[in-house]
Amino acid sequence: MPFLRRFAVVMVGLSTSCRVGASNPHTPPPDLTFAQISSETGEDPHSYARPSQVVVRHLGLEWIVSFEERRLIGSATLHVERLDASAPLRLDSRSLDIEAVETASLGKSADSRGDLRLAEIERPWIATTWGRGARDPILGEPLEIVLPAGADLVRIRYRTVPDATGLQWLSPEQTAEGTDPFLYSQSQAIHARAWIPCQDSPGVRTTYDAVVRVPHPPGAEDRVALMSAQATGGDGQGEHHFAMPQPVPAYLVALAVGRLEFEALGERSGVWAEPSVRSAAVAEFGDIERMMSVTESLYGPYRWDRYDVLVLPPAFPFGGMENPRLTFVTPTILAGDRSLVSLVAHELAHSWSGNLVTNTTWEDLWLNEGFTVYIERRIMEALYGPGRAEMEAVLGRQDLDDELSALARPGDARLHVDLSGRDPDEGMSDVAYEKGALFLRELEQSYGREVFDPFVRRWFDEHAFTSVDSKEFEAFLHSELVEVASPVEGARAARPGAWIHEVGVPEGAPQPRSDAFEVVDAALADLSREGGVEALSTEGWTPHQWLHLLRGLPADLPVSTLAALDERFSLTASRNYEILAQWLEVGVTRGYLAVDERLEQFLRMVGRRKFLLPLYDALLRADRRDDALRIYREARSGYHPITQHSLDLQLEE
Repeated sequence: MPFLRRFAVVMVGLSTSCRVGASNPHTPPPDLTFAQISSETGEDPHSYARPSQVVVRHLGLEWIVSFEERRLIGSATLHVERLDASAPLRLDSRSLDIEAVETASLGKSADSRGDLRLAEIERPWIATTWGRGARDPILGEPLEIVLPAGADLVRIRYRTVPDATGLQWLSPEQTAEGTDPFLYSQSQAIHARAWIPCQDSPGVRTTYDAVVRVPHPPGAEDRVALMSAQATGGDGQGEHHFAMPQPVPAYLVALAVGRLEFEALGERSGVWAEPSVRSAAVAEFGDIERMMSVTESLYGPYRWDRYDVLVLPPAFPFGGMENPRLTFVTPTILAGDRSLVSLVAHELAHSWSGNLVTNTTWEDLWLNEGFTVYIERRIMEALYGPGRAEMEAVLGRQDLDDELSALARPGDARLHVDLSGRDPDEGMSDVAYEKGALFLRELEQSYGREVFDPFVRRWFDEHAFTSVDSKEFEAFLHSELVEVASPVEGARAARPGAWIHEVGVPEGAPQPRSDAFEVVDAALADLSREGGVEALSTEGWTPHQWLHLLRGLPADLPVSTLAALDERFSLTASRNYEILAQWLEVGVTRGYLAVDERLEQFLRMVGRRKFLLPLYDALLRADRRDDALRIYREARSGYHPITQHSLDLQLEE
C-alpha cells in the first residue's frame, strides 16, 4: 500500500503571468489549492508520480545558466503517455519557482523520442490549471497538472532556487584553477526534482534532449557545459545541445558547467577535468578501455556509446556518480599509482547494473549496488589479479561488519529494506553494497562461474532498459538458475530468502581472505612491542595493506608509537586520501594532536561524505565537540547540500 502523508490544508498562491485561457483568451484557468492535491505517494514511496495513469516518455530541457543568481532559468517540456485519459499529470518538485504551465498536442508524425523543440505541434500552447501540494521535508511538493483532451505535451517554465539540493554552485576559489565558477548536479536519490520537474522515481525511465546556454564573459571562453548525454552541437558561443536516446531514470540526468578540458583515452573513452588536473587524471584512468573490454566479455555489450569521466572539484559529496556516458568522480582518487581505481571500475560496472537494469524503488538499492560491487571486483581481478580483488573484498567485509554493528534499525540489515516515510539516502549503506555482493559471490561459488556468469548476462540482456524489484530477481533466479542447474559438489543451493528478507549476513556466507593481509596481521602483533615500529618491514606494501594496518592498530597503542609511525612513514603527509583519512581518524580518536593541522585542512578542502562523517564523528567521540562545530561552521558553505544535511543531523546544528 502506498505510504500516506497528511498535511494541513492551506491555500496556495500561484503565478498566472503569461497565461491564455483555453475557453476565454482573457481569463486564466483557476489554480488548484493544497486541499485539491493529494499528498499520497504513488507506486514508489518516494515519488508523488502516478506513472500507471500518466507517464513521462521524453523530456525536452532548455536552460540559461546564471552563475550570478545561482539559478537555472528555462523550461522543461514533457511528452506524456496518457494511460488514463481522465487523470492529471503528477510530478515531483522541490522548491522550484514555476512561472507558467502550458499544454499542447504533439503531431502524430513526430518522433516522440526526438528533439521536442523541432517536433510538429498540432495545436498551439495553452495555459492549463495546475498547482502544488504542501511541502514535505523529504519528498518536496507534489505538482499536479490538468491535461485537456488530446494534450500530450506539457511545458513548464521555471527557475531553480539558489540552494537547490540537486545542484552545487562553486565559487572560483573552490575549484582547482581558482579562476572560474563551477556548477554540477547530484540527483541520486531524489534530488532531480530540485532542478527538473519530473517523475523522480527510478521506476520511470525517459529519453531527453537539452539546450544549455552558458554565458561567456571575457576570459571565460573555455567555459563548457557537459551532460550525461551525447553532445549534438551548439553555436560555439556558449550554446550546447545534447540528446540521450536511451531511456534513463531522472536521477541519471546530470549537468556540469565549468572551465574544463578533454583528453581521449581510447576510441570510446576520455577524461574531462580542469586544466591543472587533466594530466594526472589521464594517467590515473589509463586502464578504462581495458575495464570496458573485460566487462563486455563477461556481461554483454556496453550500450551507452561512450564512457567518459569528469573529475569534479573536491566538494563533490561522493566518490563517484555513474551518470550514463559521463561518470562524475572525486579528485580524491587521484593517488598517482592507480591504487584507487576500483572506484572507476565500480562506476563503469553501473553501466550494466543500475543504469541498464535499475531498481524500481530505492528499497531495492542492492539490485544496483550489490551487483555493481560484485562486478567491480571481477573487473579488478581480471586486470590486477585475484590478490588485489581479494584485499578489496576483505576491506569491504570489514566495512559491512562495522555497518551492521552500528545500525540503529535492525530491519536495515535486510537487502530489501522498508524506507517508507524515510529519506532514501538512509538506504545507501554497506548493507546494499557489500551484503548484496556477498550474496552474489555465494551464488557464484555454489553454481560455478561457468554457470553463474551466463546467468548474470541473461539478467542484463532480458531486463535491459527496465526497472526491476527483488521479487522479479527472485523469480528469475528460480527459473534461470535454480531449476536448470545444480550446485557444485558440497555447495549449498541458492537461499535468496535468507539474504534478501532476513537481517544480517546468513551463517556460512563467503568469507574473503587475503594472504597479503596475513603479513600485516603479523606486523600488528609485533607493533606494540619495544622497537616494533623500527622493525616494521613494509617494502612492497600496497595502500590496501596500509589501510588494513591502520584499521587494526591496537586500541591501547600509546601516542608515542603513533608518533613513531608518523615520523617513519610520513602518514600525516600522505597523498593517498584513503590512507590519510583513516590515519586522521586514528589520530583524533587516540589523542595524537600532531594530526590537527592536517585534519582542519582536510575538512575544509574535501567534501566527500565517506571521509567527512567519520572524521567529525571522531571529533565527537574524542570529546572535541567545540572543535567539530568550529571547523564545520567555517567549512559548511563549501560542502554540497547533501553533505550539509548529513552533518547538520550528526552535529545537531
